Amino acid sequence: MDQNGALDSLFQEERVFRPLPQLVIEANVNPQELEAFRRQATQDPLGYWEEAADELDWFKKWDQVLDESNPPFYRWFPGGRCNIVYNALDRHIETANKNKLALIWEGEPGDNRKYTYYELYRAVNRFANALRSLGLSKGDRVVLYMPALPETLIAMLATAKIGAVHSLVFAGFSAKALRERIRDAQAKLLVTADGFYRNGQVIKLKPLVDEALVGAGADCVDSVVVVQRTKLDTEMLEGRDVWYEDLVRNERNESPTEVMEANDPLFLLHTSGATGKPKGILHSHGGYMVGVHRTLTHVFDVKPTDIFWCTADPGWITGHTAVVYGPLLAGTTTVLYEGHPNYPQADRLWHIVAKYGVTIFYTVPTMIRMLMRFGVQYPRRHDLSTLRLLGTVGEPIGPEPWMWFYKNIGRSECPLLDTWWQTETGMFMLAPLPISLLKPGSVTKPLPGVEADVVDRDGNPVPPGKGGFLVIRRPWPAMAAGILGDEERFRREYYEAIPGGAYFAGDVAKKDEDGFFWIQGRADDVLNIAGHRVGTAELEAAFGSHPAVCEAAVVGVPDAIKGEAAKAFLVLNPGFQGSTDLIQDLKRHVRGELGPVAAIKGIEFRETLPRTRSGKIMRRVLKARELNVDPGDLTMLDQE
Repeated sequence: MDQNGALDSLFQEERVFRPLPQLVIEANVNPQELEAFRRQATQDPLGYWEEAADELDWFKKWDQVLDESNPPFYRWFPGGRCNIVYNALDRHIETANKNKLALIWEGEPGDNRKYTYYELYRAVNRFANALRSLGLSKGDRVVLYMPALPETLIAMLATAKIGAVHSLVFAGFSAKALRERIRDAQAKLLVTADGFYRNGQVIKLKPLVDEALVGAGADCVDSVVVVQRTKLDTEMLEGRDVWYEDLVRNERNESPTEVMEANDPLFLLHTSGATGKPKGILHSHGGYMVGVHRTLTHVFDVKPTDIFWCTADPGWITGHTAVVYGPLLAGTTTVLYEGHPNYPQADRLWHIVAKYGVTIFYTVPTMIRMLMRFGVQYPRRHDLSTLRLLGTVGEPIGPEPWMWFYKNIGRSECPLLDTWWQTETGMFMLAPLPISLLKPGSVTKPLPGVEADVVDRDGNPVPPGKGGFLVIRRPWPAMAAGILGDEERFRREYYEAIPGGAYFAGDVAKKDEDGFFWIQGRADDVLNIAGHRVGTAELEAAFGSHPAVCEAAVVGVPDAIKGEAAKAFLVLNPGFQGSTDLIQDLKRHVRGELGPVAAIKGIEFRETLPRTRSGKIMRRVLKARELNVDPGDLTMLDQE
């Protein structure tokens, strides 16, 4: 390790995959155009993003592209007047998209609903009118405590249409976590459901809402709208609670779309750090709309015939961007599934792909690793030939899960697009296009208009092959507008952690000789083994290349000689049993993959690993339990 904190790079991946010639011919952005975009974005970044903004509809054009007078609180397209819902719905009604499917929804029991753009537009208008009838207006905050239902999308879009701010809370969170987010948002209205279906069970939601609304901080809520999903006996508080259907039944199908300044807030989404209260990240109408539309349509090569399925829950940024706003802005069809991916058996996802002819499938590495454990018999039962693009998001995907997904789901024909972005970035930042050269486990290169780098703790670029901190040097349109009520925390955590004023992503990464980026894990998870700084993703990838290992999480533990050593928590593939012999074989394997630096102090076999509700492994929980210390904020922990 050098004194300024660069990381050692241990894991090397040599495999390279080129796109099929026919795919390059048919791509919306060909290699020459991509290079032209990169040149333009480098030479004239504001001009590049202005052209992207011109692809959308505005009530009034902006006074300037970017106001940089108060960094890091940048204002994109100030003076511009717009509304993201106008671009996601209203404008499509005037085109051939009017009668095109906007949403395909399937419930876990097998029921389904489909909405054309016109039908979704009318449903959103009815709820928008209902919100206005309840006294909601521009700037008010609405908390949505909702599962993956059509009404969730309708409520998000209706809230934004009237100029209010939605804050979607994942339906698996506790009443306490919900109360914290209601209090932070100071919400006037809460939208929920009586319950939903998950893994063959009926999960009650309304009692948790009632619990959350008792006590200090939640008295800001005037009304609760309840969607009847499960027909459970539900206690309704007179004067406060109202059934969704009763509310919208007599509302008109037309509703005016509020004209918003480009920097007016669109949504509030909470993300969690290792300690402290969850951060309420704010995004605005104009910049978010432009960034999401340009990057999602370019990365996923969206065409009029596509059926786009991102498996994320709407309650995460991936759901906001890749389930709701991104596909609708692009005028494509988005798929939403309510239930567990393994219910009633491990081919439910492949059943849905085949049933609806899904063409683009976007999921998290956790899902891929889980499905790998069941082998290839399940995907082979279904016709997956409609798939043309695959994508991953959320955490680093090791080369072995990448290869399994590429071969067994993508038939070695579908480009696998590993994307890096965050709640705070709003849009895709580092990702390939279908025409790109692919290396398993790499997020390839920054997208045009994104200036990323890998630096040491002093902010100096590190050489190729060395690890360091991932930073973004220039503003981008979909960037967070701030943390609600805490400007100082926003400035401190994101822009002052590394000298130079660049955005600090909180991840460690490396660049190879070809300029490809490799995410090595969270900065908080970096190990310091005998003076060598090592990212957990490299160690986990090495474990994952062993045939016995399905999933790995590595944390640092104290070591009297080396200062810190690695302990691995492993989930094994079917047919393998934990044993002393296997532990020794795994240690030899990792040493052979990474060299003597990879000192593995211990290996523990687990049935499952602690993870967030969005599927990311919570290594700090493992480490805290190992060291017998407080694990910090656990609101994001999946208790399922």
